[in-house]
Amino acid sequence: MPPIRLSALLLGFVSLHGCAARAAPPAAPRGYTVVAEYPHDTTAYTQGLIRHTDGTLFESTGVYGQSELRKVALKTGAVLERIALPANRFGEGLTALGGKLYQLTWQSNIAYVYDQATFRLIDSIAYPGEGWGLTTDGTSLIMTDGGDTIRFLDPATFAVQKTVAVRFASSEAVSKLNELEYIRGELFANVYQSDWILRIDPVSGRVTDILDLGRLLSGFSARDTDDNVLNGIAFDEATGHLYVTGKRWPRLFELKLNRPPGTQVP
Repeated sequence: MPPIRLSALLLGFVSLHGCAARAAPPAAPRGYTVVAEYPHDTTAYTQGLIRHTDGTLFESTGVYGQSELRKVALKTGAVLERIALPANRFGEGLTALGGKLYQLTWQSNIAYVYDQATFRLIDSIAYPGEGWGLTTDGTSLIMTDGGDTIRFLDPATFAVQKTVAVRFASSEAVSKLNELEYIRGELFANVYQSDWILRIDPVSGRVTDILDLGRLLSGFSARDTDDNVLNGIAFDEATGHLYVTGKRWPRLFELKLNRPPGTQVP
């Protein structure tokens, strides 16, 4: 997975906000407040993250020979349950729909389906191309493959129902779309090897806002390689807060957004 083109992100941000060019992404408005921090397993190469109704988290981790599906205690970071993927599978995006957990793999063209209540593997479904991020709008699965397009899929067959190209207001394509979370009619998306989460209109594909999370790990040393980057978005419907972390990060952060999910750009 090669580095993203930051020039494209900067161009989109400048056009989106109608302001002068900025020297670097950290100059962008934060748009959030850190409410709390929690421990996170530094061996977890986080690929997908969702919040369970009982307050725990489900997490998909990657790397060949280390990929797992996990149930994690939010406040302690302890792994409560885990299922290891075959050594030749690289775990990717994760979502829950209809009492089932769906977990992508990177280049194996296979999604694993688990019973959410029993944490038992019940099915596998083939799909074309790479698997990166996964979420749901409550009816369809929504998937990224590392490009600039999101795919809406039939949960039973992974047949493509429609595709949406993601663009900045400048019409610049957004590459390296990764982990996804569908929240109150919006898509939140990590961009691989960046510190940004994009807020996207899932109908038009237009980027409506950018959250710069580059300062979250100030004072920590988790990002010792280009691989240990921001990845993982979960949502708490009760509070309206986001939970975010990264690959092998020591912390998971609870964020309150200045513009709550599901509200229009002022």
